Amino acid sequence: MMDQTQRPVASVTPSSRAYQFHPARAAIIDLFNLYLGRRRRQKSDDSIREPPNKTQKLFLSINRELPPRNEQFLLDFEQLHTQFGDQEQLRTVTESVLISLVVNCSGHAPRAEFILFALRSLCSIGYINWDSFLPSLLSSVCSAEMSVGQGSQAMLAVSSLSLSQSGMLPSSNVIPNSSNFQSSNPTSPSPTVHGVGSPAQSAIEPSSFSAMSPVKSSDIACTGHQSNTRVNISISDNAISSLRQLCCKIVLAGLQFNLKPVTHADIFYHMLNWLVNWDQRQQGVDDSDGVKSCRPDKALIEWLHSCLDVIWLLVEEDKCRVPFYELLRSGLQFIENIPDDEALFTLILEIHRRRDMMAMHMQMLDQHLHCPTFGTHRILSQTTSSISVEGVANLRYSPITYPSVLGEPLHGEDLANCIQSGSLDWERALRCIRHALRTTPSPDWWKRVLLVASSYRHNTQGSIPGAVFTSDMICEATIDRIIELLRLTNSEINCWQEWLVFSDIFFFLIKSGCIDFVDFVDKLVSRLTEGDQNILRTNHVTWLFTQIIRAELVINALNSDARKVETTRKILSFHREDRSSDPNNPQSILLDFVSSSQNLRVWSLNTSIREYLNSEQIQKGKQIDEWWRQASKGDRMLDYMNMDDRSIGMFWVVSHTMTQPACEAVMNWLSSAGVTEFFPGSSLQPNDRITVMRETSPLPMSLLSGFSMNLCLKLLIQMEDALFAGPVVPSIAMVETYTRLLLIAPHSLFRSHFSHLAQRSPALLSKPGVTLLVLEMVNYRLLPLYRYQGKSKTLMYDVTKIISTLKGKRGDHRVFRLAENLCMNLILSLRDFFSVKREGKGPTEFTETLNRITIITLAIIIKTRGIADAEHLLFLQTMLEQIMASSQHTWSEKTLRYFPALLRDALIGRTDKRGLAIQAWQQAEATVLHQCTQLLSPSADPTYVMTYSNHTFFQHRQYLCAGAWILMQGHPESINSANLARVLREFSPEEVTANIYTMVDILLHHIQIELQHGHSLQDILLKACANLAFFVWTHELLPLDILLLALIDRDDDPHALRIVISLLDRQELQQRVKLYCMNRGPHEHWLYSGMHKRVELQKALGNHLSWKDRYPTFFDDIAARLVPVIPLIVYRLIENDAIEPADRVLAVYSQFFAYHPLRFTFVRDILAYFYGHLPGKLIVRILNVLDLSKIPFSESFPQHISSSNPVICPPLDYFATLLLGLVNNVIPPLNSSTKSGSMGDASNAVMRAPHNKTAAASQSGPPNASEGQKAFYQIQDPGTYTQLVLETAVIEILSLPVSASQIVSSLVQIVVNIQPTLIQSSNGLHGGPNSAGQASGLPTSPSGGSTDSLGASRSTPSVSGINTSNFVSRSGYTCQQLSCLLIQACGLLLAQLPPDFHSHLYTEASRIIKESWWLTDGKRSLGELDSAAGYALLDPTWAAQDSTSTAIGNIVALLHAFFSNLPQEWLEGPHAIIKHLRPITSVAMLRIAFRIMGPLLPRLTNAHTLFNKTLSLLLSTMVDVFGRNSQSTAPVEASEIADLIDFLHHVIHYEGQGGPVQANSKPRPEVLALCGRASESLRQDVQHLLSHLKPDLNCSIYAATHPKLVQNPS
Repeated sequence: MMDQTQRPVASVTPSSRAYQFHPARAAIIDLFNLYLGRRRRQKSDDSIREPPNKTQKLFLSINRELPPRNEQFLLDFEQLHTQFGDQEQLRTVTESVLISLVVNCSGHAPRAEFILFALRSLCSIGYINWDSFLPSLLSSVCSAEMSVGQGSQAMLAVSSLSLSQSGMLPSSNVIPNSSNFQSSNPTSPSPTVHGVGSPAQSAIEPSSFSAMSPVKSSDIACTGHQSNTRVNISISDNAISSLRQLCCKIVLAGLQFNLKPVTHADIFYHMLNWLVNWDQRQQGVDDSDGVKSCRPDKALIEWLHSCLDVIWLLVEEDKCRVPFYELLRSGLQFIENIPDDEALFTLILEIHRRRDMMAMHMQMLDQHLHCPTFGTHRILSQTTSSISVEGVANLRYSPITYPSVLGEPLHGEDLANCIQSGSLDWERALRCIRHALRTTPSPDWWKRVLLVASSYRHNTQGSIPGAVFTSDMICEATIDRIIELLRLTNSEINCWQEWLVFSDIFFFLIKSGCIDFVDFVDKLVSRLTEGDQNILRTNHVTWLFTQIIRAELVINALNSDARKVETTRKILSFHREDRSSDPNNPQSILLDFVSSSQNLRVWSLNTSIREYLNSEQIQKGKQIDEWWRQASKGDRMLDYMNMDDRSIGMFWVVSHTMTQPACEAVMNWLSSAGVTEFFPGSSLQPNDRITVMRETSPLPMSLLSGFSMNLCLKLLIQMEDALFAGPVVPSIAMVETYTRLLLIAPHSLFRSHFSHLAQRSPALLSKPGVTLLVLEMVNYRLLPLYRYQGKSKTLMYDVTKIISTLKGKRGDHRVFRLAENLCMNLILSLRDFFSVKREGKGPTEFTETLNRITIITLAIIIKTRGIADAEHLLFLQTMLEQIMASSQHTWSEKTLRYFPALLRDALIGRTDKRGLAIQAWQQAEATVLHQCTQLLSPSADPTYVMTYSNHTFFQHRQYLCAGAWILMQGHPESINSANLARVLREFSPEEVTANIYTMVDILLHHIQIELQHGHSLQDILLKACANLAFFVWTHELLPLDILLLALIDRDDDPHALRIVISLLDRQELQQRVKLYCMNRGPHEHWLYSGMHKRVELQKALGNHLSWKDRYPTFFDDIAARLVPVIPLIVYRLIENDAIEPADRVLAVYSQFFAYHPLRFTFVRDILAYFYGHLPGKLIVRILNVLDLSKIPFSESFPQHISSSNPVICPPLDYFATLLLGLVNNVIPPLNSSTKSGSMGDASNAVMRAPHNKTAAASQSGPPNASEGQKAFYQIQDPGTYTQLVLETAVIEILSLPVSASQIVSSLVQIVVNIQPTLIQSSNGLHGGPNSAGQASGLPTSPSGGSTDSLGASRSTPSVSGINTSNFVSRSGYTCQQLSCLLIQACGLLLAQLPPDFHSHLYTEASRIIKESWWLTDGKRSLGELDSAAGYALLDPTWAAQDSTSTAIGNIVALLHAFFSNLPQEWLEGPHAIIKHLRPITSVAMLRIAFRIMGPLLPRLTNAHTLFNKTLSLLLSTMVDVFGRNSQSTAPVEASEIADLIDFLHHVIHYEGQGGPVQANSKPRPEVLALCGRASESLRQDVQHLLSHLKPDLNCSIYAATHPKLVQNPS
């Protein structure tokens, strides 16, 4: 097979050398010359360049013999044929001669006709191998054309590429970065076709080409001279036209035979290249005259038409020699100079038509509405190539994609720079950015998607593939946000918090360099003076610029930029006199003086611009100086805890004017109480005393929030010096103030502490206490901030380094246990897949405890949120192997039954080695007890402690605690606790952990033995608990958190959980927790304004952890270590059906749960993890973990969860209001620009503002604007207000006491009939369904189509049960817009719910589709059904504006909105829809199936297995309709599904490429094999349309040119 495939190349190449001197060559040439009427061996002097004139022709015709009759040729040739032996060589020589004659005689009509006759004659006796002849001919023609004149470099590129070089089928132009950018195409296609299908150019040797070429070398040299250019190009154009015309005729003759796919491909790309470059030579003349003609001459038109004939013959559906898809990706329709020719224009129109139809299947319905909502933390990856684990953490993600002309998702810097302002793609990008500016996603998101402004970029910086937002986009959206806030301010709405949040982002954007500062100032001035006059009435903009005026890029612009004076004057022009109704309000005072602060700063920046400053504002600065002198006069110090409003406002002014004095004043306040000596323990010597800063009150948030950004930065630097590098242990007040600063401005001030401190000074972290302080700050204050920043994984890796260093080190328990506890919290806080090692290789460095918690976290993530990316699925098995390599634990059946199947299947086969461990204990028991008796008897020698620690075998040391437990015999006081404590302290932390796990196993085994001996279970458990209390409370020998985790991990033992409950019920623990809550203060620590009291080290951490340590605690406590543990205990109790104990634990520790930094996430996850298994009472108890007054629950939600009759589903009005809350607070607003007035309208802005609880409440009227936007520190969990609203809706759905099917049915019912419902409710408000005011967020709708008659006989009912009064008005949208956004909101909500809901959605969707009246109407013709299907599948945005929405259109749009938010792991679920719809019996239903599933395929390019399954499913639906044994109601022509065929070709190439189709894209062999198997079941007429999607080299151009398949044809 390989030899046959390569024959066109292999058989031609030798002819240029060996066959040139073959003895038959001369005889064959003489024979042809005889019939052509040429002189023997005539030289090629009668060149194309100089044809003979009429006199010469007459003379030649008189003085030569007439050639023989054509009919004699075949007899003469056969006679010559018998004279030579090697017939194969003779055939090759004959082909070579024929090719040279074609090139030389194409301009002579009679001779050309004879050559055609001779070819047909030779073919009739089987003497022409078209598969070798045609590629050689086309290659020679290209070579000949290159030698004729100039401008042939593009041709050279074509003919020099061969099948052997490329190994695949090319495309002339794929335009990978093109997009439907209005009228502009960002990357205009090159006119050159990359004809990779041609054979090697070396088939015609240059040395022998001179005998065949119609041009002399001297002629070639002179063609470049300007004097002969016009004549020579005209002559050569005619010659090329004749040559191509003859070549096309020969090709048409050859196509009558069954050629190999590789030959068809070669022909196709040569023809395509000729068409694309039809005017290449003509342009040389036209351009020189400054005129570009599009009207070709007659000769050119003739070969052009012949070329088109060849192409149409190649792509005709009856034969399908080449798939029509190759035209779709060829770029032919993008040639710049289209000739004035109807035939070519017809082909181009057909290409456009079929491309549009194919692209439709790539895109989801209402795809232009799909936009990041920031309601979920996840950013779906658009990368598709295989990457390493270490690369996963550093991926750049695309928040939006732009569809290409082929419907492919495109993104990247080059693409972003091509998007024109005002285009739909531009508006879509701005919609995303504006939403981000309102909802404040993490800085990590911004960094991934932003582009540095071109004025700040270095030339060495390459393009950024993931970034999609240019500086101009960010600039425009930022100005829009400023205008929006100004309008809110002018409407007397208190939006100071919104300004504070925005200033943080604004500073971050400016500092990042993604906004060109000078350009931004110009555009803002233009906007405020031209577009939005009179809107600037306050000094808020001046305040904004004062915040950033010390940023490096801004200083450079005002100091060294050529336009510095102009820019400065424009900045100063933003000043307005403050007209506040409350002049003593701190904000009013700041805004009143901020212009003075700005002028003073500019005055100090540059002397050349001082003349432009406002002298009044300069003078006003003296008032600031005077106030500051009075406030800091003498030894007097500001009392920051008792400042009145005016003092607060003036200090804010000082912070903007005199940063350094303000900074010193704050630092002085924090250190004003002086220092004291601290005695960590009585056992320490006097020289062990350490100096500690006395406590003051931390600065309140209300004061800190108004500090200038520059002051905050200075304070952080000085505080870090005091906290980490100072000689004195800092006060808790300083640490609190430091963390509050970080929480106030998370975008501008965040730093990753371990790397930040290492950069400042590598020795810092090695100082005593610094690591402890950092760990405490992060664990008890900054954990949610790190998660918001997307730095949890990075922090986890940093902490893991500390753990891996200390876990084998003797005695260092305090740092280790704190780091381990922090790592527990970090792992449990993760909400998407993670790698256990930064570099991704080798066994995990986690401890045994962390390994177990990692598995639990993975189970929760996979079950409740899914795995977002297929790449992560590939890493999962590796990750499990890394964990299991260092962990012997097995999980109980009760735990595994709740695990997701993916994880359960991987873990269920693990061998439980507990029995072996007990056997090992029994063998070592005597030795261990003997050693323990020596060590732990009351009279034991104290010196034996070191002997035991240094000389006992490791396998015996792991039984120390177990031995001590046995020796107690229920009398803990009988053992030497001092020696035991000393030994445990000498152990390494991991040895202590191993002791605890071993002790638990032996303890449980011992209980079983005692039960067998007839002892009372109650007595046994009491004794066990007393012994454990001795370890944990009486002498504080072991960490309680590890002990509890060890016990719950043995939940398959019937007594383990009973012991856990007993320990949690003990008064010692509950008193300790109450004491912790009392000392800790309010759980919202940033609100506490009192003075902190430092707890003694030993009281806080106990004997074991505090042992030799001297450094005091700040927030750490033994009780605080239980924060990650108690939720895990609740999980384990529920798994074991211990509902009452779980309820009791939640009730007893409800106050303690308030200190859980991520309790909102805990509630959401536990409800999702155990959905369908929790009784209503426990659900209510779990909900009470939350601070219910601060969660935006629906107004009627408490009634529904406390309903006495859970069978009744909440009314549709409840679900509709829930969706409306998502539209108002989560879905990005549609309004296109504040310039139109729609977004900037104050009332509309108020209605859509993210205010607490009001938007989701079931009430009429706009929300209460007084609550305003929340700062990050108010919603640290889940992180943003959009996340809070969306996750609250999820919690509501999961808490309802009705089944998932009822909930899904209600939501689907709303969506299916949403348009008539809203139109009916809004007729009185908006004047009818087609009223004006449909803002530009929705595209113009097409005409209704030809199915009006179908729609006229049916009416879509509105939804009963929805209270529609004021429903539309509460949204701020028209009813048409709102209907589409409600569909998007419903899809988003359903995608956040567990898979239990998804299966019901698939069932409900398939039911609605199958019950559609026009699909079940047997009287409808096939044409009507097909037309109705297309009409029903219009984007709902179009249909809504025409009031022609359909149930099918809405349900498919819902599914697509749902799919776009699903993780990849869950995308196999939608297969159920198609399975429910099968068997498919009509083309209309087939189209619906493709429309549902088709857009999923581009998302699965990196998930090959799932892609194959989805593709196989779609092919099976095609078999249902077009199969050999199809049950279809009526036969349908295969041409009816040409667009589906094109789509299959395209998406298979897309997956093969791993992204947008390129010129060299090729399908994967496995996919070709899959398609080949499926097509065997299709009808013959459909099968041949898919014939190229097979691995068969004899029928598929893709297989024949695929390197892998050619090399391995088997």
